[in-house]
Amino acid sequence: MNPTRRQTLAGIAALPLVAATGAGASAPSTGIDATARSTGRRFGTAVAWAPPGADAGSFNNLAYAAIAERECGVIVAENEMKWQALRPSPTEYRFERFDAMVAWARSKNLDVRGHTLLWARPKWFPNWLNDHDFGSSPGLAAEKILTDHIQTVMRRYKSAISSWDVVNEAVDPETSGLVETSLSKAMGGVEPVLDLAFHTARAEMPNAELVYNDYMSWEPGNEKHRAGVLKLLEGFRKRNVPVDALGIQSHIEMFTLDPATGLGPRQEREWRNFVDEAVGMGYRLVITELDVKDNALPGDPAQRDAGVVAYLRAYMELMLSYPQLRDVLAWGMVDKYSWLQGFAPRKDGLPQRCCPYDSSFRAKPMRHELARLFGAAKPLG
Repeated sequence: MNPTRRQTLAGIAALPLVAATGAGASAPSTGIDATARSTGRRFGTAVAWAPPGADAGSFNNLAYAAIAERECGVIVAENEMKWQALRPSPTEYRFERFDAMVAWARSKNLDVRGHTLLWARPKWFPNWLNDHDFGSSPGLAAEKILTDHIQTVMRRYKSAISSWDVVNEAVDPETSGLVETSLSKAMGGVEPVLDLAFHTARAEMPNAELVYNDYMSWEPGNEKHRAGVLKLLEGFRKRNVPVDALGIQSHIEMFTLDPATGLGPRQEREWRNFVDEAVGMGYRLVITELDVKDNALPGDPAQRDAGVVAYLRAYMELMLSYPQLRDVLAWGMVDKYSWLQGFAPRKDGLPQRCCPYDSSFRAKPMRHELARLFGAAKPLG
C-alpha cells in the first residue's frame, strides 16, 4: 500500500522539530569529525578530482575543499583509485590524479582510505581486462595481473593509507551468488580471485585494515543480498582469508513510503540480525558511502530535510550502537555534486537533498544531525 499525500505530510509533520531547523549559510564552529573523535570515531567524505576551479566535488574546488577540510578527518577517492581511472592498459598506470589528491590530503592533515583494489564486477572492469587473452596458462596470467595491480598500488600509497577496500561488490544481489568476471573464469572460480586479493594485500601491509565492501542495506528487497554477503564472510573465515572489516556502503533509500511512519520502509530487526552475524564472526564495521535517497518524500525542502534526518537518525542510532564501528564516510558533502543526481533522479525533477550541505554550500539539518549523533554516541574505549 502506498501512502496518500495527506498521510505522507502528516508523518513528516510529526517528526521532531530539530530535524527542520538549524540550516544556514554560516559555517559550524566545530566540525563533524572533531565531534566524532571525541567519542573515538572518525568522519569523512568522498572527494573527486577535477581541474582547479571546476564546479565539482573536488579538492581543487576551493568551496568544496573548505567544507571537507573543516568537517572531515578522512577522505576517500570517489573514482580515482578504481581500475578504470588508474590502469588504462595491462602495462600502464596513471597515478597523477590520485597522487594530487593524496598530496592535498596530507597538506590538510586528512587521512585517506583506499577504494578499491578490486571492483569485482565486469561492468566496472576496464575493457582491456574484460577482453583480455590470458593465454595458454590463464590461471597464472590472471593471478599475475591481479597481484601486480595490488602490489603496485599498495606499495605506492602504503605510507598514506592504512584502511583499504580490497574487494568491492562481489555478491550478486539477485541470486546471492558471486559475480563471475574474466579473472574468475581464468582462475577457475570467484573465491580464488577474492582470496588472492586479500592475501596479497595482507602480505603488502600486515597491519592495514582490509575491508570487504558492499551495498546490501536494510530496505525490503535486500534479503538475498544480505544472505550472500554473510555466506561470503563465513567462507572467508573458514578459509582463513585475512579480512578485517565489513564495509557497509549505506546508500539508504526512500523510493516508497511506509504509511505508518511517512518514511521509507525498513527491516530494522532483520538488519540488526545481519550486522550481529557479521560482528559475531569477528568483523569490524566501516560505513563507507553514506547518503540518503529522498525520492518518495514531498518536494518541499523543509519537509524533505526533516524526513531525511528522521530516516538517517534511525539508521545511524542503530549502527553507532556497535562498538565495532569507528569510521563513517559520506559519499559526498554537497547535494549538487552527488552521484545520486544522475543515478537516482526524482520524478519531479527536483535535485536530491541527500548530503550534509545543500547546493549553495549551506549546512543542512542532515549535517547538524550527524554531529548530534556522534556527540550522543557512547564513547569507545
